[in-house]
Amino acid sequence: MQAALTARDMGAVIRAFRTHPFHGRDIPQAIVASWGGISQTRLSHFENGEEINSLKKLMRWAHLLGIPNDLLWFQMPSAPPDPSVETSTVHLPEQAALPDEVVAPSQPGLALSVVINGQPVLVPLGGQAAAGAHGVVLDRLSQSGGTSGNPAATVAQWSEMSPLNRRSLLKHGLGLSSLSALGLPAAPQLAAAMDDAHRYLDSTVVEYFRRQLAACKADDGRLGSHGTMPAVLGLLGAIEQHAREVKPAVRRELLAVGADIAEFAGWLYRDLRDLPTALYWHDRAIEWAQEAGDMAMQGYVLVKKAQLAYDERDPMRMLTLSQAAQHPSYDLPKRVRAEAVQQEARAEAMLGAAIDSVERKLDEARNLLAAAESQPDDRSLGAHYGPSLLTMQAAICQTEAGQPRRAVALYERTLNERTFSPRDYGFFLSWMAASLALAGEPDQAAATGVASAHRAKDANSQRTKRELVRVLDVLKPWRNRPAVRQLQEAVHPR
Repeated sequence: MQAALTARDMGAVIRAFRTHPFHGRDIPQAIVASWGGISQTRLSHFENGEEINSLKKLMRWAHLLGIPNDLLWFQMPSAPPDPSVETSTVHLPEQAALPDEVVAPSQPGLALSVVINGQPVLVPLGGQAAAGAHGVVLDRLSQSGGTSGNPAATVAQWSEMSPLNRRSLLKHGLGLSSLSALGLPAAPQLAAAMDDAHRYLDSTVVEYFRRQLAACKADDGRLGSHGTMPAVLGLLGAIEQHAREVKPAVRRELLAVGADIAEFAGWLYRDLRDLPTALYWHDRAIEWAQEAGDMAMQGYVLVKKAQLAYDERDPMRMLTLSQAAQHPSYDLPKRVRAEAVQQEARAEAMLGAAIDSVERKLDEARNLLAAAESQPDDRSLGAHYGPSLLTMQAAICQTEAGQPRRAVALYERTLNERTFSPRDYGFFLSWMAASLALAGEPDQAAATGVASAHRAKDANSQRTKRELVRVLDVLKPWRNRPAVRQLQEAVHPR
């Protein structure tokens, strides 16, 4: 590095930085090129001797690499160089060129290093970034190959990047070079908080994190987990980085909202079928909620852990977690208690309880939800849980209790696209297909499954795809029927 700086060769400086042992392994040229908004080929020319003569370009690279002013051979102003140089547009190459030439956005902001299909990618965060151009990049990378075919498994590889573990990547993988792209009225205060958390990170900044989480949750059903994940990981990284620096009272506030974000990250990984990482974030959420003194959040995460136990087909763990969440010490809102009771009913059904016992539990959940509707709780926890969602979960209970025709009747009465997000509607269609198959209606089951598969593809919901595989297993006796073959093709396209 010193030799490159002495030679006044920015291309050699970039190569020395990219291959430095500090990173644990060489940073691919495509990634470093994306920082500067150029192609991999262009960066290769610079590294192999083509001179960078433009002062603006030199300033840009010095800023990107964080080179101290006293090591530079040119004058570096205090303000970052104009990012419009060579980066005035966001360029998305044809799919064949990805992921070798992913070009960075023109606007500065939060950037998170993640690994998609084995390729490190800097993902812009904040605002609607996940819905914009780089949401498309993530979509295309997740569809562009990989050995497993499962985007969940590839996204989970972000822990492999240097630094060596998940926490340090979240801490050091965030580039907070500027917050002007976030569209915040209080952006200068937020930028100051990121620079000096102890002095400036206060309740206003915590409220910003809370609003960002609300926006992520609102987008989740439309964008899918793969589109929402980058912004959520960015928020978690910012909290992990600065929670140790703030004042004690602010730390409790920050960890309280961090617990909420961590729980949501667990849900996103659950939808991506990365259950170990989902459990990691659930554990983190409980740890932060305990430190923040948020009893209700601790109970809420137990409910979510019970859902994860259901995905793992572990009814006993699901039962005891659901029962533990109902302990009076957690003081859960009635809506959350209704969900916990419903899950207890499902676990009992899976363990062979009589249908009358299951129905009594479901009635208890309905009564709790009715009480919540008549006497609203001002707490936001569980606010999404309403009669339609309870009905869907009651239908799942009926199927688990060996009553698929009762389940189909509940689906037909309640399931529609106006009530649920596209991703959730597709998921419940997969369950309706399973109930129809178990009820001996193979053609209707297959047609419902095809509709579910289309929505699962749009939302990249691995959870829905997994359920459709189970539907095909139930439909094996009818596998030669045209409708079932169509479902097979939709779930496992050639």
